[in-house]
Amino acid sequence: MLGPVILAASRSDRMRRFVSAAPGTKQVVARFIAGESVDQVVPVVQDAVAKGLEVTLDVVGEDITTREQAFAARDAYLELIEHLKELDLGTKAEMSIKLSMFGQALEGGHELALANVRPVVEAAAAIGTTVTLDAEDHTTLDSMFAIHEELRKDFPRTGCVIQAYLYRTEADARRLAASGSRVRLVKGAYKEPVEVAYQDKAETDKAYVRVLRVLMEGEGYPMIGSHDPRLISIAQELARKAGRKLDEYEFQMLYGIRSEEHLRLAAEGHRMRVYTAYGTDWYGYFMRRLAEKPANLLFFARSILTRG
Repeated sequence: MLGPVILAASRSDRMRRFVSAAPGTKQVVARFIAGESVDQVVPVVQDAVAKGLEVTLDVVGEDITTREQAFAARDAYLELIEHLKELDLGTKAEMSIKLSMFGQALEGGHELALANVRPVVEAAAAIGTTVTLDAEDHTTLDSMFAIHEELRKDFPRTGCVIQAYLYRTEADARRLAASGSRVRLVKGAYKEPVEVAYQDKAETDKAYVRVLRVLMEGEGYPMIGSHDPRLISIAQELARKAGRKLDEYEFQMLYGIRSEEHLRLAAEGHRMRVYTAYGTDWYGYFMRRLAEKPANLLFFARSILTRG
């Protein structure tokens, strides 16, 4: 039951100040956040690629309150793409983008987010890579899917994320699979009401398998976002039954979690992409990582007590 409490805290300025000031925070944040700047994250990308892995890069930050902040977020991604171009990493690194960071929640936010994300998608395509639009809470999804559909007219490899715990997701998956889209399937990491989402882990896991079957049997490119050994095994079996080759789907896991599994899957010939976040505005991302797994919270608590 701690997960919902932590997710609620992820929106609290008071908790943000407390967690940021805690003596063990920096140590634990470093487990999930690869650095604060492009210069710090590039060596992480190079190391992953040298090990046979691929990456998707997320410049963390969601609580945008001004248009200027949204423009700055756009420019941060454009700077990242320039670095990837200089190092010839475009084919191994894509970008993950939260449209809230691009101004989606502001007045006229749908149009603003689309205008901000388009040059990033264009720049990514120019170096041989692409962008995946991250899913956020359920109130933002219709806008995200509309922007995704619009971008795919010119950049068909643009991907999106769907969340298994939402009741609507199976229908979304059928539509996206039929259109041949790149789709990352995750369980879901936002606090959602019972009216729109499963609250029980077992029900979410069942939904994940149903949706994954739709994606594997469809025309698109499934991206399996999970650390769950059982779901990984099921994904491999569904891919086999659907007749998919190893390069016709991929696994995705978070930086700092189950790193040995990243290497194991890559060694077996699977495409394995590491979701790698960096930046200074890490609080919301960090809190969702704590909410996802009790062991992460215990690790944080021990660090605070030890450093305290």
